[in-house]
Amino acid sequence: MGAEVKTFVFLDLEATGLNHDQPKITEICLVAIHVSSLENPVTNESGEVQLPRVMDKLCLCVDPGKPLTQFASNITGLSNQNLNNSEKQKFDANLINTINEFINRQAKPVCLVAHNGFSYDFPLLKTELQQQNEDFPGSMLCLDSLHAFRSLDPSSRYIKGRNTLPEIYRRYFGKEPNDSHFAEGDVLTLILVFICQTRELLEVPSYKTWDQITPMYS
Repeated sequence: MGAEVKTFVFLDLEATGLNHDQPKITEICLVAIHVSSLENPVTNESGEVQLPRVMDKLCLCVDPGKPLTQFASNITGLSNQNLNNSEKQKFDANLINTINEFINRQAKPVCLVAHNGFSYDFPLLKTELQQQNEDFPGSMLCLDSLHAFRSLDPSSRYIKGRNTLPEIYRRYFGKEPNDSHFAEGDVLTLILVFICQTRELLEVPSYKTWDQITPMYS
């Protein structure tokens, strides 16, 4: 399935809390990369994988309209106060139009990629879209990189923390990732680890279509 994709749009959301908190988005980042850049990575003089030169980015902070949990505020650095002070707007029709225009600029077919996306990012994003009476095309592809990495190493699912994004990054790069729990930082980390196994990840049977994603809450 992945071999058909021309553009991967890597996605990360920060939000007011976890699934049971009925969270709202506080930050969204999408980075679009053509499959040719993923399949032909650039390395530095030490042979370490680098980010592609050609990347489209969309990163926005959002007024969630509800209090952040203390845990979410602590790990993301976002708060109701700093979002309000910066006069950030809510997740609304204008933001959805911006996201759609961003995706529509990319070579198609497009696939959204998020780490733990099937359990968190995609259901939450679908909830926010449907609350505005909007949605993505049902045929759009989605890939959860957590599921994908587990499928490459099935025994790893039994090792706690083995496939967290920071742990995968440490395995490939031998150091800590930059800016964890900043939406853009997590997206760029995801891109780097994805590039390290692009050819295998393109073949994993872990793809879903957007219409197979269930909203996190109604």
